[in-house]
Amino acid sequence: MGKPLFSLTLLASLTLASCSTILNNLPGVYTVDVQQGNMIDQSMIDQIRPNMNKRQVLYIMGSPMTTDAFHQNRWDYIYSNQPGGEPRMQKKITLFFDDDRVVGFQGDFKPSALPVIKESPETTVDLPPREIDKTLWEKITGLFGIDNIDSSTESSPVNSEPRTNNLDTPMN
Repeated sequence: MGKPLFSLTLLASLTLASCSTILNNLPGVYTVDVQQGNMIDQSMIDQIRPNMNKRQVLYIMGSPMTTDAFHQNRWDYIYSNQPGGEPRMQKKITLFFDDDRVVGFQGDFKPSALPVIKESPETTVDLPPREIDKTLWEKITGLFGIDNIDSSTESSPVNSEPRTNNLDTPMN
């Protein structure tokens, strides 16, 4: 009884283990791109300058991936990308601060010596002023023949008879 059960268990485990290998290598099978951490690129590193404060670095790089409780003046940024089942690519940069100012960094990127001139992708378009003859409400009421509601109600009363209180007349 023990030998067939062991053989069946071994066969089932080998089959399950080989499924992932077979499915990962099948053509036409979609695999998800896995991105983790802070997106880091060379343009971000080029904007970091010595003596920048932590707030300026947060604006450029975002919050650090890891902060060490024992080293408050060290920020680690890690970016990992695994596109579609290919080998994983990882980039890392560590920033060092002294008295809330950047004093150095190390990692997979090197800063450029040239100043960074970042062009804005936004464009500004000047529009000519609009000439509005009537408001939207005036246009809508004009469609129904009601040109001016306020002046028409004041000039032509609906009921010209005075209101009287008929409390003295008996009810039937």
